[in-house]
Amino acid sequence: MTTHPVPTITKDLDLLRADLMSANFTVDGVGEVLGGLANEALHREQTLPALRALAGNEEPTATLIKLFVLGQPVTYSAAAAAFGKLTVTGAQAMNLVAEVSRAETSPEIASTLEAAPTNETARTQENVRSVEDELGTESRVSEPSSSQPASSQLQDPREPMLKALIEIHPHGSTDSQGSVDWWLASDLSELATGGALQSDHVLGAGGASLTLAQVTARTPVSRVLDLGTGSGIQALYAARHAQEIVATDLSARALEFARFNAALNEITLDLREGSMLEPVAGERFDLVVSNPPFVITPRTEEGDVLPQYEYRDGGAAGDDIVHNLIVDLGGVLNPGGSAYLLGNWEIQHGQQWHTRISQWLDEAEAAHGPLDAWVIQRELLDPARYAETWIRDGGTTEDRDPQGYAATYSAWLDDFASRSVEAIGFGIVVLRKPAVSKTEAANHPQPMRRLEEATGTVAQPLGPVIAASIAAHDWVSALTDQELAQQRLVVASDVTEERFYTPGAQDPNIIIIRQGHGFGRAIQAGTTLAGLVGACDGELTVGQILGAITMLFEVDLTELATELFPDIRGLVTDGLLVGQ
Repeated sequence: MTTHPVPTITKDLDLLRADLMSANFTVDGVGEVLGGLANEALHREQTLPALRALAGNEEPTATLIKLFVLGQPVTYSAAAAAFGKLTVTGAQAMNLVAEVSRAETSPEIASTLEAAPTNETARTQENVRSVEDELGTESRVSEPSSSQPASSQLQDPREPMLKALIEIHPHGSTDSQGSVDWWLASDLSELATGGALQSDHVLGAGGASLTLAQVTARTPVSRVLDLGTGSGIQALYAARHAQEIVATDLSARALEFARFNAALNEITLDLREGSMLEPVAGERFDLVVSNPPFVITPRTEEGDVLPQYEYRDGGAAGDDIVHNLIVDLGGVLNPGGSAYLLGNWEIQHGQQWHTRISQWLDEAEAAHGPLDAWVIQRELLDPARYAETWIRDGGTTEDRDPQGYAATYSAWLDDFASRSVEAIGFGIVVLRKPAVSKTEAANHPQPMRRLEEATGTVAQPLGPVIAASIAAHDWVSALTDQELAQQRLVVASDVTEERFYTPGAQDPNIIIIRQGHGFGRAIQAGTTLAGLVGACDGELTVGQILGAITMLFEVDLTELATELFPDIRGLVTDGLLVGQ
């Protein structure tokens, strides 16, 4: 049973919110206080520039950054100023902070305590609370030094120190509905503790969480399921465009953090404890979002070889968590409903990366009927790189525990070798249940099944791009070739053309049609396709343009149409050509 705390909702939660707002403890506010260099370094998990930037600064914003972002102890007086409405006592009641001895903070603080005069009257806690009356700048031991971390800038050496029990990070979001500033509480990170994570650690908004938030389409819907909510970041985003949000997690601690975050940000959630889809059996949703515990973790008959982390390990062998979720999700989607999830999948020796995922999609359709699917592989790692990534993620390093590191590394490699795994893919899975019944499916366009690699740079957020692409697929796939020939198409505003010539040549060797946003697709085009795209200004139909090209290049119209119609449909689906 864990002994590390979770935040507690008290009647004074409004006061905490007021203090955070008053201190401008927002993404922008933190950036302004730290400055560009320190702020960017912090995003790379480098704290020294931030500590230097905050040295000697006991303004509320700086104090909150030290406590809840950097995990640094602060003086009681600084904390009291930051929690002006809530008070330190109120913050302690919420399990946000606790008193810590100076000897526990740093060698500099411990040595200062030892050197402190013994004939001074120690301040009581009640006296210290009247910070503005009793603790002025004259009580500092020394003037601040820009080269020292903030924790070494001491006032009265007998003044109590406070440390954070959890992290609270500001989080900003801007979408079509405007901008919001949230606060997200989570367990103390390795950055704050300097050690390995607890097995029931609750993450904040990490890279994977932000990726999922950015790729999810924000169409207004009635019901949303956030499966594996963790600290609740996906549920907060869903509240921007949904009437009801059900958030589930296997971890009771995670749900306590999600409950606190929802209340702090004035959002209503239906929180349920349980594994995968069990808490919502028999229910249907318009949108499912999931950052599931997809990390592939070694298993042995003798038991688990390495620490298991609830936030990333679902307890299944191999990639079964993602496999089972893809197969089962169609059963909880309303007609027209979509699911967005992240996942890992194993690629076994001699396989293409999408072979097993295609099999999973076949299973899903056999279980729940037609299902549109778009799988985007964003990253590919070999077993050694994968093991190194996730061993380090848990805070285990070769320096801290050489034997444990080696045993864990070997266990991971042995596990992958037992299934002939030669690579592990990471990516985004988008599923949609067609808005038709099984009896109507015969007249419905073929389900979308798209499995592609997109390992290059993309322009986030991708959510609107994915939604527009699915809508374009629906439109163009419903058209016959004859109907497509009657359409007037327009080149999207972000599309450019590049031509490459051999010096002295009259005609280009290569023509690239390039997309400027979203996936940034680069399509190599032949002369006829490039000519068609260049003529798509909305004035002429596709058929008229094809007719002109046949005359210009003296080719057969039927053969040209047969060659170009698949390319035209692809360009429409990808957003390079737009229907009117």
